Amino acid sequence: MRTLILTLVLLVCAVVSLFVGVADISIVDIFHWDAEKLALISISRIPRTAALILAGVGMSISGVIMQQMTQNKFVAPTTAGTLEAAKMGLLIFLIFIPTAGAALKMLFAFLFTFIASLIFLAIVRKIRYRNVVFVPLVGLMFGGIIGSISTFFAVRMNIVQDTNAWMMGDFSGILQGRYELIYLSLPAIIITYLYANKFTVVGMGEDFSRNLGLNYRAIMNIGLFCVSLTVSAVVITAGAIPFLGLIVPNVVSLLFGDNLKKTLPLVALSGAIFLLLCDIAGRIVIYPYEVPIGVTVSIIGAIIFLILIIRKR
Repeated sequence: MRTLILTLVLLVCAVVSLFVGVADISIVDIFHWDAEKLALISISRIPRTAALILAGVGMSISGVIMQQMTQNKFVAPTTAGTLEAAKMGLLIFLIFIPTAGAALKMLFAFLFTFIASLIFLAIVRKIRYRNVVFVPLVGLMFGGIIGSISTFFAVRMNIVQDTNAWMMGDFSGILQGRYELIYLSLPAIIITYLYANKFTVVGMGEDFSRNLGLNYRAIMNIGLFCVSLTVSAVVITAGAIPFLGLIVPNVVSLLFGDNLKKTLPLVALSGAIFLLLCDIAGRIVIYPYEVPIGVTVSIIGAIIFLILIIRKR
């Protein structure tokens, strides 16, 4: 029942997203078969809405995986250096092979994200006192180091503007033919759902997982692969979207529990709805101009993050 309700809400938000923007488009235009308005919807509005849904689903599920792997509710791509690692991968790409295609750009972002995730998990395993707030603080410092290195070389190469553009989530430039890489997140989403029960077991610790006969390392690598692929695809398509993978899984967990097999669809739908609502708000609040979605998500996400920390304390 919950899944059905959220699905209906998602459909309503998606329809609203198609008709909100600077260009005035109504359902009447669709019924009258207005060629110009139909072209605008198919070239811009539908790709943008599809990208928003996939990004919301992918980033929310990535947050769930990282929280299970680290056994910490405050770990997500935002607080584990994952987004900064994707930025570094794009920086290396811009320095050495700037004229190569989008697929190679995606590969660089994926490799750096995967390696950074491995390093972060290794750091977490070395921490003896795993306070619920201390681990994400370590992740923020780790991300800060990666970001500082990227900024240093970006300044030296005079490409600061190019690299910073990737870190501001913005779907206004999404057009047909320029967003399809985000569909690479679909396999990661499917794999996550198929391995949901195993990720739940992994979240109970390495010893517990091994006692149940689970290949702990293999499941961890699968989780890292899914997270790295999803984050890379989203950053390449629309830039970094902070806090999404942090707040949505936590809110769903507080309301419906931690059984991933049951809550994963709720997390996915809630993430897509949240991102669509933030995007719609960004298009309305200073109409006819637009607030980048990275800004709206950061403001709302930061507030919710602080509330969650205070509740935990």
